Amino acid sequence: MKFIKTLNISKSVLKHIVIYALAFITLAPFVWMILTSLKDMSEIFVYPPQWFPTEFRFDNYSKAFEAAPFGRYYFNSIFIAVTVTFGQLVTCSMAAFAFARLQFPGRNILFYLFLGTMMIPYNVTMIPSFLVLYWLGWIDTYYALIVPGLASAFGTFLLRQFFITIPKELEEAAYIDGATKLQVLRTIIVPLAKPALATLAVFTFMGVFNDFIWALIVINSEDMQTVQLGLAIFRDRYLTQWDLLMAGSVTAVLPILIVFFFAQKYFIQGITLSGLKE
Repeated sequence: MKFIKTLNISKSVLKHIVIYALAFITLAPFVWMILTSLKDMSEIFVYPPQWFPTEFRFDNYSKAFEAAPFGRYYFNSIFIAVTVTFGQLVTCSMAAFAFARLQFPGRNILFYLFLGTMMIPYNVTMIPSFLVLYWLGWIDTYYALIVPGLASAFGTFLLRQFFITIPKELEEAAYIDGATKLQVLRTIIVPLAKPALATLAVFTFMGVFNDFIWALIVINSEDMQTVQLGLAIFRDRYLTQWDLLMAGSVTAVLPILIVFFFAQKYFIQGITLSGLKE
């Protein structure tokens, strides 16, 4: 018994060592980025590498904002990400409710075709989407960055899988009281689906805020640039001042961390429950 207990303790210790090692590997680049943002340029490429700076240069952050209009970049990114996220929550919840609850001819076929669009690579639709926006005169505008992302097959699938787990009796009671389908969605389904909605909101916000390729294609003027695009151009324009670039990169991560921090409870619940069925 003593040997078995010792063996179990050894397994537990080994498991924790592996977990901590993997956590360190995951967090090491972020820690290095933060510490690099506080270094002087002369300390970044020294050999052997040193983690901590000899003097913490907090003024790198103010210099980064002075060297490039990061305030404008942040406004663009946050405005676009919040608008697209809100749009997807509205359109995807309505589409998911239709696929989960409404009965109409060809519903399942249409749903499978809708899911099939998730298998089409993004690179395939990039050029046709650009041509459509060019014909509409939306290049270098907020429309080009917002409108194509207002609907999502993934978001519809995620919410639909959650909606079918909600008991139908709740909706039937509302119908008896004279509620319309839109009222049922707004007053019953949506409040009960907060975990799935929070999950979709986090995924959407992260995807839009971190997007680089699409913004690079449709944006030309500096006033319309997003944070990710601004960081890339900042690197080329100022001959890669790594201390300032790392400072800008650290601030670019903060909005995502804030969103995830406030939505993590619902986020975890949404991942756990969205794949369940009746």
